[in-house]
Amino acid sequence: MVDDPTPLTDEELALEGGTALPDKEVISLLDLNADLDLGLDAAAPIDLAVAANANVAAPIDAAVGANVLSVGSQAQAMADQGVIIDQGITGEAVAHGQQDSTIDQAGEPTTGGTDTGGTDTGGTDTGGTPIEPTDPSDTGSVLDGDLLDVDVDLAADLDLAAPVAGAVAANANVAAPIDAAVAANVASVDSDAVAIAQQDAIITQDIDADASATTEQTSDIQQ
Repeated sequence: MVDDPTPLTDEELALEGGTALPDKEVISLLDLNADLDLGLDAAAPIDLAVAANANVAAPIDAAVGANVLSVGSQAQAMADQGVIIDQGITGEAVAHGQQDSTIDQAGEPTTGGTDTGGTDTGGTDTGGTPIEPTDPSDTGSVLDGDLLDVDVDLAADLDLAAPVAGAVAANANVAAPIDAAVAANVASVDSDAVAIAQQDAIITQDIDADASATTEQTSDIQQ
């Protein structure tokens, strides 16, 4: 039969060198301090030229007839369309985009100061705060503070330039004659529904033209 273990007394616990943990609500597992200082110079000159010649024709003829809940009724729909379309383009579509950009983004940094917020590790002074030596026998200092302390100090000066030049030119002939007829009987007895769609389309399209798109870009960027 094994005897039950005897609990330690307060004096025996003190001799073991144990340290009581603080309340968990006063412990911070993560201490994050981020300091961002950004100075941005952005330039995006845009030059765009668009030219177009277009002929568009869309004749539409539609007829609709319907009987809904009608007895002994007739619904007739007839659409007859005759279309003669003659499209001709004689000319030029020219889009010329010329861009001359001079961008100087060599300004002084806006972050100010030279303090990098570093930490004195025993070498060259970086302008930070020196760390006091810690007594390894002091167990209380291990539990005092954060388990993870991160300090980020970021200073960035960005010069961005994106000159864009574009030119678009187009010649187009578009014709879309539409002829439609719809007839319907819904829940009708002894009813007739007739739909007739007849379409005659004669389309002549002619383009005698030049479509030219020219883009010239000169950029002098200093960053």
